[in-house]
Amino acid sequence: MATQAVNIAGVSTEFPVLGRDPELGAVTYLDSAATSQTPQVVIDAIVDYYSNHRASVHRGVYPLIIESTELYEGARDRIASWLGSTPQETIFTANATSALNLVAHSWGRANLKQGDVVLVTEMEHHSNLVPWQLICAERQAELRYIPVLDDGTLDLNVYGQLLELSPKLVAVSHVSNVLGTINPVAEITRLAHGAGAVVVVDGTQAVPQLPVSLPELGADFYAWTGHKAYGPTGIGVLHGRRELLEEMPPFISGGHMIKQVFEVESTWTELPGKFEAGTTQIAEAIGLGAAVDFMTALGMDAIRAHEQALTAELLRRLEEIPGISVHGPADAEARGALVSFALAGAHPHDIGEILGREGICVRTGHHCAQPLMRRYKLGSTTRASFAVHNSSADIDRLIDGLHTVRRTLQL
Repeated sequence: MATQAVNIAGVSTEFPVLGRDPELGAVTYLDSAATSQTPQVVIDAIVDYYSNHRASVHRGVYPLIIESTELYEGARDRIASWLGSTPQETIFTANATSALNLVAHSWGRANLKQGDVVLVTEMEHHSNLVPWQLICAERQAELRYIPVLDDGTLDLNVYGQLLELSPKLVAVSHVSNVLGTINPVAEITRLAHGAGAVVVVDGTQAVPQLPVSLPELGADFYAWTGHKAYGPTGIGVLHGRRELLEEMPPFISGGHMIKQVFEVESTWTELPGKFEAGTTQIAEAIGLGAAVDFMTALGMDAIRAHEQALTAELLRRLEEIPGISVHGPADAEARGALVSFALAGAHPHDIGEILGREGICVRTGHHCAQPLMRRYKLGSTTRASFAVHNSSADIDRLIDGLHTVRRTLQL
């Protein structure tokens, strides 16, 4: 049955790469969990800045710089409001990895000491794991793992036991980029706060797919990236609780983030500027603001319904392929818009290469989650992920492509 969503129908025409010159090869794009495609309105917003408003921000009083500043800060205002944050608590970074490193190096160095415990989940992307490994090693703190059950969900019973250790921080992904699992962040945060812990959430897979309300989640830090949310590369966002951000020292220092500079010490400007040293990502922020407008116009409920229906359809259709095993929750309602799978007798890289010949773009590899791969005794998987422009026809092409893989590899 074809998947329909009233507000989503026809949106694929908004993405130039999907209608590119046939001589370059047709594209069936099923890799939005890695990097989403960019709608024309985002491209137009970036071109408009470079063509009509090109100047720095916050550093002059002539009309052009006022225009660029208004575009830049206007984007911040809309981005903050979209998730229920405030402009002062919305910090632009280079990407989600930079945002998470900001928390680890600034909050972590200021608050972790020898013997403290940091909890991470077994399903974390390396971006929300490696920074904590480094800081724990530096501060002589202990890193402990919340395990993943066979069904792809977190073992909340063990989590409760780990909270008895009075951890200083809990790091968790909102949606797993491998399993698709939607973690109960509000509950995890409530329990963590009850144990006196700070919570940092990797929201990179959640923000483009789910209606997200930061006040409802209650996390202390929430990081995400523009390039997975229909925006440009080179920009991420960190939302932080204001009282924590006020107490934290700067992560990167230099121009713009200062209030006064003396010979041997300096003072810092107000939030969010304290964490935005140097000339910031002006065009990228403006583009991300346009991407948020794009998603807002479609409606996050409609986006979620559309992608959940596609995910459910793919889970059903994969049953047609002999030798396929799917990783993560069986119910599409419990997962984001992605499906990782293995095909018996076929290496994921071979699957990706053969599908690629047909213009079918899927992700293969360990997905920057090697501890999780070891948990399931896997080296890598194949992952298909959806966005607003996908349809049932894309699933048809993927299934046909997988049959081609089986024929090619004589499985």
